Amino acid sequence: MPKNKNIKSILLIGSGPIIIGQACEFDYSGSQALRSLREDGIETILINSNPATIMTDPAMADHIYLLPLTTKSIIKILKEHPQIDAVLPTMGGQTALNLCIEADEKGIWEDFGVDIIGVDIDAINITEDREKFRELMLKIGVGMAPQATATSFLKGKEIAQEFGFPLVIRASFTLGGAGASIVYKEEDFDELLTRGLEISPIHEVMIDKALIGWKEYELELLRDKNDNVVIICTIENMDPMGIHTGDSITVAPAMTLSDKTFQRMRDMAIHMMRSIGDFAGGCNVQFAVSPDEEEEIIAIEINPRVSRSSALASKATGYPIAKIAAKLALGYTLDELSNQITKSTSALFEPTLDYVIVKIPRWNFDKFEGSDRTLGLQMKAVGEVMAIGRSFQEALHKATQSLEIKRNGLGADGKGYKNYDQIIDKLTNASWDRVFVIYDAIQMGIPLSRIHEITKIDMWFLKQYEELFHLEREISTYKIENIDRELLLEAKQKGYGDRQIAHMLGCLESQVYNKRRELKINRVYKLVDTCAAEFKAQTPYYYSTFESEVETADGEISVHNESVVTDKKKIIVLGSGPNRIGQGIEFDYCCVHGVLAAAECGYETIMINCNPETVSTDFDIADKLYFEPVFWEHIYDIIQHEKPEGVIVQLGGQTALKLAEKLERYGVKIMGTSFESLDLAEDRGSFSNILKENNIPYPEFDVAETADEALAIADVLDFPILVRPSYVLGGQGMKIVINKKELEEHVIDLLKSIPGNKLLLDHYLDGAIEAEADAICDGENVYIIGIMEHIEPCGIHSGDSNATLPPFNLGEFVMQQIKDHTKKIALALNTVGLINIQFAIKDDIVYIIEANPRASRTVPFIAKAYKEPYVNYATKVMLGEKKVTDFNFNPQLEGYAIKQPVFSFNKFPNVNKKLGPEMKSTGESILFIDSLKDDEFYDLYSRRKMYLSK
Repeated sequence: MPKNKNIKSILLIGSGPIIIGQACEFDYSGSQALRSLREDGIETILINSNPATIMTDPAMADHIYLLPLTTKSIIKILKEHPQIDAVLPTMGGQTALNLCIEADEKGIWEDFGVDIIGVDIDAINITEDREKFRELMLKIGVGMAPQATATSFLKGKEIAQEFGFPLVIRASFTLGGAGASIVYKEEDFDELLTRGLEISPIHEVMIDKALIGWKEYELELLRDKNDNVVIICTIENMDPMGIHTGDSITVAPAMTLSDKTFQRMRDMAIHMMRSIGDFAGGCNVQFAVSPDEEEEIIAIEINPRVSRSSALASKATGYPIAKIAAKLALGYTLDELSNQITKSTSALFEPTLDYVIVKIPRWNFDKFEGSDRTLGLQMKAVGEVMAIGRSFQEALHKATQSLEIKRNGLGADGKGYKNYDQIIDKLTNASWDRVFVIYDAIQMGIPLSRIHEITKIDMWFLKQYEELFHLEREISTYKIENIDRELLLEAKQKGYGDRQIAHMLGCLESQVYNKRRELKINRVYKLVDTCAAEFKAQTPYYYSTFESEVETADGEISVHNESVVTDKKKIIVLGSGPNRIGQGIEFDYCCVHGVLAAAECGYETIMINCNPETVSTDFDIADKLYFEPVFWEHIYDIIQHEKPEGVIVQLGGQTALKLAEKLERYGVKIMGTSFESLDLAEDRGSFSNILKENNIPYPEFDVAETADEALAIADVLDFPILVRPSYVLGGQGMKIVINKKELEEHVIDLLKSIPGNKLLLDHYLDGAIEAEADAICDGENVYIIGIMEHIEPCGIHSGDSNATLPPFNLGEFVMQQIKDHTKKIALALNTVGLINIQFAIKDDIVYIIEANPRASRTVPFIAKAYKEPYVNYATKVMLGEKKVTDFNFNPQLEGYAIKQPVFSFNKFPNVNKKLGPEMKSTGESILFIDSLKDDEFYDLYSRRKMYLSK
């Protein structure tokens, strides 16, 4: 039992919709905390308005409130649950902390007799109020950059005059670096100062002397009520100061610190944590270190809560920070808890890594036309990938292969920059693809000293890059026939993909694969065990690497593979890779449910994914977790090793679907809908033939591969025309054009960025209503799980629309057409599992826009609204264990549920915020209303006319 016997019921505050700067790493932390509290028999009550996450699933907490994160909602919950003893606000990012503080200031916790656990409000106030924090640091002897606080424009100008440029402006009480900027030139200062003062809820900014080029580090700490402290992970930013950590490439363990400085930094972090308040839980501390012999350490900030880096540190070390932090909040001490991975050592045991992890952020600038793509103090990334390797070089390559931006790794894929001025510009103005540009610069012959001078990236990292380039040059002198085993093994050990090696040798990827099989250069799998193999780990959490053969005393030659294959029947679930706009946390929700459903059917479950922010990559969700790129070569090697019954591709969004063709070609069984049917739905020509055969109307369309073809089609189709590339996600590149000039410009633009793509041109149904349906089909029976009507008119991407469940304005005649079309299409496509169909309704005729035979963005929303585990059912159908008729469907919803999109436009001040067919929202919330007379519905509906833009 918990040490604090008085706590029996806890309210946990979630982080709400996903926005840039606060993503699903907090859903991961919150989910872990809920599971941890329930282990102790504590009643859990959760408030979170995000329907897309596994955190708000009925299985995660005893009572779940999908309500707006406001004090009004908090009061409602506390009235309904007078038994709540305490609130845990540290698992929901800045949103949860801010709400907790607001409730505290209004006296709500006191009125209801609720304790705040896991953090101390005074500690939050000290760390968020930059002036108080500065005073405290100076008092305890921790160095800070010269800085001062301004609460007015005039005061800010005075400080700038005193410090000189470059300067850093940071807004108080904000998230993800909102309102922060580096000011290099005096003429930019006024505008950026005003913005910072406006964004801060207390209209206060801290102005620092900029430490440009200093190295940046983060430490993750845990502390219990007895003042035991452990440092879980030390993370080094490859990018120097001046780029937000969420936008930086980060490496663990720290690579370029001397031991003496590392020990000083540890002592400072512990001293800082102890000085800000007396609390038990997690803490994240950031430092800057001067890049000279002195290695002077300066504190940047401290967050007395689980942070974005906590999820990364948990996945990097295998030490579940949020789970342990929740136990500490209950009053446990670290020495009483066991290490979750070894199960035999205590949690008061600092993890040791015998591998390297590299995190690379994932950006989506293509969705924000006209956005400033340079990186700075304000976070702009929408997701991230993490890779594990035996060396920095291997982990770096695996991370770049995980990004899904059509790169095969660093260099050796013919996609690098060749223009000197462009390379220098991208190095100078830190760009999202700088990780690749460094390699291009070395390839062009730009000296390392010059690259270091421009980027201030530590020479150690640049030398690692240089070694890779030398290896590429050496391999390029060989052919596939004469490359020796040693050189090929070295390339694989340094993370080069078969595709890259094929590029260097001028042959096919399959030839490289066959050659390394022939030379017995095979992947081996190693355990993530928190203790560098000193103790036996109980947890099946693996990464791959390549080893040289070792000869044992009895003359046996072998490599050591730690992943033992069982003789149970197995299912692999392919994850969705890094979050991005159009493919977010909702697919993580689907993957987790898929894994749990397959386990219920008696399968050994295997998860492959590379996203450190999610619950699907938690080490105790699947029977086996391979933390690997969702990249063909890695997946195929795991399949060869594990020999599963089949692979589920329907739950991992477009990422997993794109691999279906190769799986099919290599004879790997796809569970559920076949590749042939998946492809049929993507191929517009074949799909319209199916619609024709079934007498289902669709907008007139044609397919073009050149601008000339597109212009000829326009004569037949009539404007407006919706132009879209095939096989893309989140409506990427979709646009409504109204004349030939716009059509030509957009087609030329698209074919430049996606060469060889087939473009679909549809006659756009102006003023139509849009609706969509999700269904489960077993090949014979179809059950529609939900039909939603969009409040915005047709032409705005479904992910950016307010979707109402059930529809509010469709007559019986239209509803019947939707039901009939859905059933016909699901059966005609031989769907086994989930399908999503989108409709346009004009003059009471229902036209088909598209069909996707996979889990869609809306499935979690429907499951939450109707309180039904639809993904569980669909997975059992995919596995052939159940028919649709075996389930007793019982949806429960009084009134309406509305899926509301949430945008992160504030990160891109100069971007066109109009909505259209290309998706731009980063997250969503759910709103329940009793009737259409509700003010919130009326407000949404009255604004629908504003939205349509071409």
